[in-house]
Formats: sequence, structure tokens, C-alpha cells
Amino acid sequence: MATIILGISAYYHDSAAALIIDGEIVSAAHEERFTRKKHDSSFPINAVEFVLKEAAVEFDELTAISFYDKPYIKFERLLETYHAFAPKGLKNFLSAIPVWIKEKLFMKKLLKDELSKLGNKKHTILFPEHHLSHAASAFYPSPFKEAAILTIDGVGEWATTTIGYGEGNGIKMLRELHFPHSIGLLYSAFTYYTGFKVNSGEYKLMGLAPYGNPNSEQTKEYKKKIFNTLVDLREDGSILLNMDYFNFATGLKMTNNKKWTQLFGIPPRNPESEISQPYMNMALAIQQVTEKMVIKLAETAKKLTNSEYLVMAGGVALNSVANGKLLKKGLFKDIWIQPAAGDAGGALGAAYLGYYLWKNKRRTVNDNPDSMKGAYLGPEYGEKEIKSVIRRYNAKSIYFDKFSDLTKVVAEKIAEGNVVGWFQGRMEFGPRALGNRSILGDARNPEMQKKMNLKIKHREGFRPFAPSVLEEDIKEYFDLNRPSPYMLNVVPVQEKRLKQLPYGYHDMDLYDRLYHLRSDIPAVTHIDFSARIQSVNKDSNAKYWELINEFKNHTGYSVLINTSFNVRGEPIVCTPDDGFRCFMRTEMDYLSMGNFLFNKEEQTDLTNKPSWGEEFKLD
Repeated sequence: MATIILGISAYYHDSAAALIIDGEIVSAAHEERFTRKKHDSSFPINAVEFVLKEAAVEFDELTAISFYDKPYIKFERLLETYHAFAPKGLKNFLSAIPVWIKEKLFMKKLLKDELSKLGNKKHTILFPEHHLSHAASAFYPSPFKEAAILTIDGVGEWATTTIGYGEGNGIKMLRELHFPHSIGLLYSAFTYYTGFKVNSGEYKLMGLAPYGNPNSEQTKEYKKKIFNTLVDLREDGSILLNMDYFNFATGLKMTNNKKWTQLFGIPPRNPESEISQPYMNMALAIQQVTEKMVIKLAETAKKLTNSEYLVMAGGVALNSVANGKLLKKGLFKDIWIQPAAGDAGGALGAAYLGYYLWKNKRRTVNDNPDSMKGAYLGPEYGEKEIKSVIRRYNAKSIYFDKFSDLTKVVAEKIAEGNVVGWFQGRMEFGPRALGNRSILGDARNPEMQKKMNLKIKHREGFRPFAPSVLEEDIKEYFDLNRPSPYMLNVVPVQEKRLKQLPYGYHDMDLYDRLYHLRSDIPAVTHIDFSARIQSVNKDSNAKYWELINEFKNHTGYSVLINTSFNVRGEPIVCTPDDGFRCFMRTEMDYLSMGNFLFNKEEQTDLTNKPSWGEEFKLD
């Protein structure tokens, strides 16, 4: 009889569900993709229904259900924190505690009530600790028989950072750093202070960092002030935060703005306001500080485990710049990072723990180097659903009998400077679009970054784009000697592809630097000559590989811009209907769904129809 474990993460942010059958990941998805509510934290009823349907499993057939953290311990931390900082935070305490008692303290009952909508059977519900769920999501699907485990995020129950060791089916936690001393919350504090949204804008802060001037005295001074005043970094990578400067423990804001303004000489930046150089320098300073912390923690993990391999998870593991620096350091023979490293991935880790530890199953590492299946674990839609969209909107399209004919046309359109929505196969699990729900462009085109940011994504113009490159051609373009399938490493662009910098480059205006021609693939080359790469393997994603290879045949270049198929403020598209509506709301030129190709110019009568109305109005 099969052992079937359902993993769930919910009620904080990025709710998700994952299903494991006899140790194999069958399906996983974010709730936000179904509800269209970005970072949806509600019970993932739609995601649960999908993962069960995808596996052809009835709710009553489940062996157990595993939730990604322990609510009672989290509640204990909340009470002890308010007690430790009293009388500060009394108002927040009085508003937060009734909600916890009513909705979260009795989590088992809450979960059972939600699960009863799916079936009548009373399943065993497991509650592994938050960081153990992260550790499991990193170790069990990795290709390593044993490995050091590093998890770093904001906070789980008490832990904010852990070092562990995985071997066979077992995971042993070796070190923990406890709240409020958190690398993730420190980074989020700077996210807030530079004008971005906490828990979703951290990647914007990382994207802003290269615009900081590394030679500036201000940047160096900011780093000194961080280390001398805000955080005490120990040799083993652990930290102590000076809580006089932070309000996140008991307040509604991340920072003590008055003290930060005195310390750094600049006030918190207003969201959406112009970004001046001091905030760019601040972003660079905290990014470099974070990199130093991550490397020190990895060094400690190496000393404690003596392993040649490292696996990582937790929100900070999505800091691809730090990952690239760690990889370059060469501490480990290889590093594997969970592509859904944030809380959504906790659902997957919880499911794994239910399988390997609770059921005491034996773990075997097979010849497949990627148990995550390219992270293509979400819903897939066929011609029936696409034709339904065509009928609903009276849309015009061309159908190709041969997929190879479609890729030839799409490759030519991209080479001509067009932007193409690419909707194929199963939706990705994790925050990155990896070639199945993607918007694509020509990396050689110096105007493409500007066009895609402002006209397609409707987001800040400074935001960088990632390149997708054929796995066999990585070294031709980037300083990397291994695959990077999950867009989790930022590495230098090959020197032979770079252009000469003008005099005073770092003193130039943000957008003058941004639009300076830096390489022969300028649209994916960051202003510090790096790129966050995704390598594409023919076996993992044959269709996407075929398109890039066709582009190579047409242009000589095996690199495309790949960004997620969504606009600012919305989740990545899930269904063909989501994809077509997003296509119509932007200035994308073409949309490829399955073997169908839609040309925006042929849909002009649709864009003028009053029936679209508010549906196409951007927030």
C-alpha cells in the first residue's frame, strides 16, 4: 500500500501544498496562483485540491498530513518576546493576542475544520518545526547521500538560522540562532528602510545593490555603521542585533526610524519615490554584509559536519548574489538550494518529514540528479482549455501541427525584437518562472530591459532580468562550470563579452549606468557585469530547450531573457485564461500557449471592446 503524505504551509505568507507518494514528489503549488492574490496566506484549499487531483488520489487515501511548523511554540515565543520587551509594544500585544488565541493557537482544530471540506476521514496531523521543514525541503530532494544543511530566514518558532546534517533518512540539527537575532529580519529592515515592502521586496533590494558605488566612502561608512552599531557578527556566523534600533519584535514597523536617521543621515525612503544614490549605497552595504554572514555560516557548517556538500533553504537562500559568492568560495564540492526556499517550500519539507521520519522510510539517492523535476510540479493545461479561451474571447490564433514549426517562428519573432509570452507544460513551484510560465525577449537587444520593465512588467526600470542559457553553453557566456537550473546563482558574465566602461561610470546617474552598453548580451548583464542565470537542460524541459536552440540556430546566441509571466502586484499566471488576460493587459507582442500562437496586432478589436472594462485596468 502506498504511503501518501500531504504537506501544507499556511497562515503566514505564501501558503502552499505538496504531495509525496512513496518518497516521490508528485505535485506542489502555491495557493496564490489559484486565488490570484499575491503571497496569499489563507488555507491552501485550491492547492490541496490540485495536488490530490494531479495524483489521482482521494482525500481519504492519505496516510498523513504534515503542517510546516509548531503553532504552540510560536505562540510561546510571542508571549516571551512581549514579556521581555514590556512595557514596549503593549498596544500591538493587545491587538495580536486575541487573534492568536482565536485563530492560530488552536491550529489543529482550524486545520481539521478546513480539511473536513475535502473528506470525512480523520487523518493524523503532524507538526514538525519550521526550520526542520526547511531543512527537509533542502536535503531530501537533493542529489546528495549526506550533506551539511543551512537554513536562514526571518523566524520560524524561535529559530532564525540553523545548521544541520543530513544522512540517509535522518536530519540532525547541530546549531540554532534564536529570535530576535535574525539575518532575514535584518535584511528585511533594510528592505523597509529603502522603501520596499517587507516579505516581498527583498529581491528588489538585492537588485538595487549593484547600483551602489563600491568605491564610495559612503558605502564603506554604511558598512562600518552596520557592524559597529546594528549587528555584532561572531566568527561562527551567529549575530546579535542591537534591538534599540529595531521595532519588529513588538511594534508594527521594522526599524526605529529616528535612530536610523541619526545613524545613516538619511530618512526612510518613501515607497515609489525616486531612488537617490545614498539608498543604492545602503542596498550595496547590507548586501555585502549579508554575503559575509552567509559565508561565515557556511564555514561553520563545514567545520561541524566535515561534509563536501551543502544544501540550503529559507528565504535568505533566495539571495542569489550571496549564493554566487558562496559557490565561488569553493568551500564545498557542490551546493544544492531548494528552488522553493521560502515558506511555500515548507509544505514540501513537511511532507518529506512525514514520509521519511514518521513512517521511518529508507531514503535512496537514485541516478536522477533532480528529484524536484525541474520544479515543474504545478497544473498543466491542454488544447481543450486553450480552445475554451479562444472561444470565450473570440481570440485569433495560428495553430501549428508541429511544435518545431512553432519554435522556428517564435525564435524569429524574438530575434526581431518582439516580446513573447511563453505558456507551456506544468507550472513552476517556487518564486521563479523557469520556462513554462515565462515572458521572453532577446538578450542581445540593448532596449529590451527598458521595454520589458516599463511596458510589460509595469515595474521599476532598474530591475534586472535573468538569462536562460542552454546548459551545454554555460561557459560560453558565464563564469560558471556547473548547471544552475533554478536561477539561484548570480555569477560574472565572461570577460570576453564585456564592453569598456566610460570614465566616471560609478558616478553616473542610475539610468545612465543602466542603459550603458556593458556586454554583447546587455539586457541580462547587471551593471556590475554579473547575471542570475538559469541553465536549461534538454531532458528537464525539452520544449524550452528546443526554443532556445532554435534561437541559437537563427542568431548564433543560445541565451534568452526569461522573466515571470505576470505584471507587478500579481502572481505568476496559472491557467490559459490568466495567460491570455495578462497578454492583453500589457504590450507583449506574441503569446505562445501549447501549439497556438497569438499575435497582439490581430487582437485589436478585443482591446477596444467595452466588455473588457475594469478587468484590464491595472492596480
